Amino acid sequence: MSGKELNRRNFIKNTLLSGAGILVSSSALANALPDKSAKDDSLIIKRKLGKTGIVLPIVSFGVMRADSPALLKAALEEGMVHFDTAHGYQNGKNEEMIGEVFKDIKRDSIVLSTKVQPEDSDRRTGKIGPGTTSKAFLERLDISLKRLKTDYVDILYVHGLSDKEGVLFPALLEAVETAKKSGRARSVGVSTHRNEPDVLRAAIESRIFEVVLTSINFKQGHLAEVKKAIAEAAKEGIGIIAMKTMAGGFQDKERTIPINCKAALKFVMQDENITTSIPGITNFDQLKMNASVNRDLILTDKEKADLVLLDNKTGGLYCQGCHTCTPNCSKGLPIPDLMRAYMYTYGYNDARQAGMLINELGIKGNPCRECNECNVTCAKNFPVADRIADVIRLAAVPSEFLS
Repeated sequence: MSGKELNRRNFIKNTLLSGAGILVSSSALANALPDKSAKDDSLIIKRKLGKTGIVLPIVSFGVMRADSPALLKAALEEGMVHFDTAHGYQNGKNEEMIGEVFKDIKRDSIVLSTKVQPEDSDRRTGKIGPGTTSKAFLERLDISLKRLKTDYVDILYVHGLSDKEGVLFPALLEAVETAKKSGRARSVGVSTHRNEPDVLRAAIESRIFEVVLTSINFKQGHLAEVKKAIAEAAKEGIGIIAMKTMAGGFQDKERTIPINCKAALKFVMQDENITTSIPGITNFDQLKMNASVNRDLILTDKEKADLVLLDNKTGGLYCQGCHTCTPNCSKGLPIPDLMRAYMYTYGYNDARQAGMLINELGIKGNPCRECNECNVTCAKNFPVADRIADVIRLAAVPSEFLS
């Protein structure tokens, strides 16, 4: 394989189908730490999270859209120990649920992570504003700890960073250092939905961040570059956690072409540089499927074929945040965020989360209505104006009426 950057399609085909169909390298298997489940004899694959000292199963629990305490308890029975949330999920109710579920659990038997968004950040540009302070960030963290009914989180993320300037913003570096020194965070990191290679490399440069939670999936046009940056970060001892592994869950708005989510998850986790993933889990079928990957990482022939087939289809619901679209938008709209809201609505069937995101953006009415012609070009060939007109309607619906 040449050293040139591979395009997405060739990357998928070469990764899955070249040679004898190599799926997991011997070094990857050596890096995995199999451990007997407390509940059965199945082997759970575990990996070290960089230099943090934390060891995790390769599939964890993304709690963002979950609202069932029984589901979290069942995840423990399945051998999952890492539960990921954020200060803003469900207006804080997500953290409150987690705190209530685990309040009587031995604290060191689980790994909790939460994400705090800087208070002065512009979703339209992804930039951190001058009003961002260490004090405000830590106040948000303290609220999260109170909700979670704990004195500390195992992983604290600065949430939603998209460039080097944000990662190295002095007030945020001060905040996470204070959180760690005060014992409120066991380890600190950043999360990123776009410009992932830049964020990963900035995390290396910081010499402070120990974990990066990054989008990665088989539909990314820049997948090869993301994996290259992940390898660089892992070499420096940064722990890597994957999100958005299932690329939206469906290929179409009508939900008639499902993505093989198990295959997509296995594909991402075959990268030995990634410790674990946090796919969203909202029901017991999803839990069973995700937990099964903790015990079997090998892609079947059908799963390989499904990924190649779906990769060959243009479009889909997952926006990779490349910003090819934004320079040509006369309104300067945060198109990647609006496309993410569209994915929440039709891929994840979560109109409430989409509505909250749109309201955070502060957009009212259809901003595309006044344009006679849309000049936006999407790298994924999304019909951008149509999707904005469709999903923006949620802004006018009270959150209590969305589900």
